[in-house]
Amino acid sequence: MAEADLTALRDRLSHRAEEAELLDLAYRIVDSPVGRLLLVAGPRGLVRVAFDSEGFSQVLAGLSERISPRLLHAPWKLEAVARELEEYFTGHRSRFEVPVDFILSSGFRLAVQRELPGIGYGQTATYRELAERLENPKAVRAVGTACATNPLPVVVPCHRVLRSDGSLGGYLGGLEAKTLLLELEKENAAA
Repeated sequence: MAEADLTALRDRLSHRAEEAELLDLAYRIVDSPVGRLLLVAGPRGLVRVAFDSEGFSQVLAGLSERISPRLLHAPWKLEAVARELEEYFTGHRSRFEVPVDFILSSGFRLAVQRELPGIGYGQTATYRELAERLENPKAVRAVGTACATNPLPVVVPCHRVLRSDGSLGGYLGGLEAKTLLLELEKENAAA
């Protein structure tokens, strides 16, 4: 069977699953300047953005266990996310407006991840500053952990958080991706 035929079959299957209310999670893969990104959304919004280095199959398997096994390739359900990412990477968007669902986060990690969009486009904050914003100044390491486990990188901008000494720290997508995102924002914020 030709690849085009398989694609058409997958599309029909996902459309029918949606019509029968059997589609809990939809996914698609997009290309970006930081490599391929896996996008996964549920009925309340975007639940996961994954870098290629994480292994898309493993990410999807984990989501099917943690959220729902009713997960299918349904790219049309993620059009708005793909469009906003394209606008972001081309310098035409500084803030994401697509709904996000923090179903994969809880407790202090959730509080940190909800605070991340408050770091302005082209700006940075340190782990310490973020801990202080959350009125828990001793939780610097916990802030780092929350950023490292952010299920929505790029869209929820953990790349804007630096070590207290101003160095990059870690990043799920790798330091090259973090550097690219920070430079992209710095260039476009100055324009």
